[in-house]
Amino acid sequence: MTGSLHINFKRKFLAGLVITIPAVITIFITVSFFKFIDGILGPLFEFILGKHFAGLGFITAILIVFLVGIISTNVFGKKILGLIEKVFLKIPVFKSIYTAVKQLVDAFSPEDKSAFKKFVIVEYPRSGAYAYGFLTKECVVKSHEQETILKAIYIPTNNLYLGEIVLLDDKSIIYTDIPIEDGIKIILSGGTASPSKILESKKEKA
Repeated sequence: MTGSLHINFKRKFLAGLVITIPAVITIFITVSFFKFIDGILGPLFEFILGKHFAGLGFITAILIVFLVGIISTNVFGKKILGLIEKVFLKIPVFKSIYTAVKQLVDAFSPEDKSAFKKFVIVEYPRSGAYAYGFLTKECVVKSHEQETILKAIYIPTNNLYLGEIVLLDDKSIIYTDIPIEDGIKIILSGGTASPSKILESKKEKA
């Protein structure tokens, strides 16, 4: 009787952990982000108003991002942002960091149709082991008279934003019928969102 109560308690406790841990982590990340953003603009408002208002810096940051979004969606606004970007790109150190971060962020933007071409499966990092990846580009390697066409595959190794680039020939790549958006969900879920059956689709040229 005691043994069955112990097993039952253990099952209920583990079930509670499965639900609680993601919620706690989400709250922690949200609060940390809130404090970080508020900590940047908060002191400025405290200096101007002479009093600290919790959350005012965070709300201002959201409004700024929203306003930039509005500006970037019209022709005149795009020109202004383009000029500002050109100024940023003239700063030596800033240019390298900004370009790399922008390309990475653009790759995951739903409006960017040129970054990820296809969600694929490749045999990596060794024979018999498979990994999910994103087809990004095609390149040609020239060696004397011979040309080898290779596909650049981005393989996330840490959540989504960190990963490795591998060059593979077409026969080493399995093209799936999974949309890019669903592929991103699969990566972020650690594979738990993977469908039980994956259909192979036609090969795509990057």
